[in-house]
Amino acid sequence: MVYALWIICFLAVILLLGKINLSIRFGKQVNELFSLSKNISAKTFSTAQLSGLPEAVQQYFKHVLKEGQPYISFVRMTHDGKFKAGPTKDWTDITGEQYATTERPGFIWKGKTSTFCARDLYIRDKGRLTVSLLSLVTVVNATGDAYNQGELLRWLGESVLYPTNFLPSERLQWSGIDKHSARLTFNYKGMSLFYIVTFNDKGELIQMETKRFMDEKRLETWIIKLQNYKAINDVLVPTRFEVLWRLEKEDLTYAKFTMKKIEYNKPERF
Repeated sequence: MVYALWIICFLAVILLLGKINLSIRFGKQVNELFSLSKNISAKTFSTAQLSGLPEAVQQYFKHVLKEGQPYISFVRMTHDGKFKAGPTKDWTDITGEQYATTERPGFIWKGKTSTFCARDLYIRDKGRLTVSLLSLVTVVNATGDAYNQGELLRWLGESVLYPTNFLPSERLQWSGIDKHSARLTFNYKGMSLFYIVTFNDKGELIQMETKRFMDEKRLETWIIKLQNYKAINDVLVPTRFEVLWRLEKEDLTYAKFTMKKIEYNKPERF
């Protein structure tokens, strides 16, 4: 009996030390992320910037931003929701903590469930996905060109939460498709990424569709659905996300997130 209790206590200590170690490493990565990007919040939004853009895109910016809105440089946010690790897996509760920069593309996300901790990141122009079981055993540590593309696409798609990042620039352009949709093109470090973006009659951005690597070799249709817009710091942003793969036989929805907190231009960890 005493021996069993000793084993339980020993395992509890190991688990606690693993969580502390992950937290320290995550904090260092957050600090590194923010140190690599400049503050561009002296720039402000003007409707004059919208000249020549597709009508649906102009309506979107006029709906979500106000004249004189400072550019968003840094973002920190939290969410909860549901996550599915595969087509045959059950939904599991998940909480997330994320940080992002805009002047230099970058983000780091930590998602936690009852059994695993995952980190998605794009730092120093490199993408990475890591997954550890019970904060102890690393079971995924994926890098390479496919993850560079995928994580940069995630950062770009989530710009809907920091929409001054969607304003036209040397690296980002919009072109019209029809009354309710447009193509967004983003060029960075030799990569050319795109989204087909859909808007509703109110001017809300409600869907983004692109091609993303599902693994190292498999390029599939990837879709983000957005709803429940709310005003945060004079910016209208969606607070509910549904993320799915559109496969040949069926849609695979694997994430349903609800934003809990979004704060701008506070380059530090919660």
